[in-house]
Amino acid sequence: MDHLGSCSPCFEEFTAIRNRRRRQRRLKWGGGLALLAVSVVLWFTLRTHQPGTETAVLDLRGYSGQRGEQNLPQQPTLQLQRSAKHLVVDLPIASKEGSYDFALMDERGQELLRGSGTAQLEDQTVVLRGDINVASVPSGSYFFGLRQNGMEWTRFPINVK
Repeated sequence: MDHLGSCSPCFEEFTAIRNRRRRQRRLKWGGGLALLAVSVVLWFTLRTHQPGTETAVLDLRGYSGQRGEQNLPQQPTLQLQRSAKHLVVDLPIASKEGSYDFALMDERGQELLRGSGTAQLEDQTVVLRGDINVASVPSGSYFFGLRQNGMEWTRFPINVK
């Protein structure tokens, strides 16, 4: 230590080594913090934009809908999240491609929400896609109504959560 205090070239070399180590430490911590920040931003982005939270998939292939005012209590109840903004509906077996209307209805058949879309054959299933914003509907039991243009509603029991 006495030599470093009295030898100018050795002190300069020691100072350069110390400054290099400080820069390396700062880069290591800065890089780690930057990586952590990017990870947090990606996590929030992916978490809030997952299709499962905004896109609801209703699989009606195993259902036999009842037209008109009657309902079938033995059918399993569909589930729909209030966060849903888009619907993907796998239509019942033997459904036809074309234009469809869909609606969320109360027990009296009053339409609370309504939308429309065109059903197309995808991998041997007729699939209807459409937009619907369920956020304004209170949680509870309803009916999901489905019809081709000019036909009666076919209703399926559904719970909105």
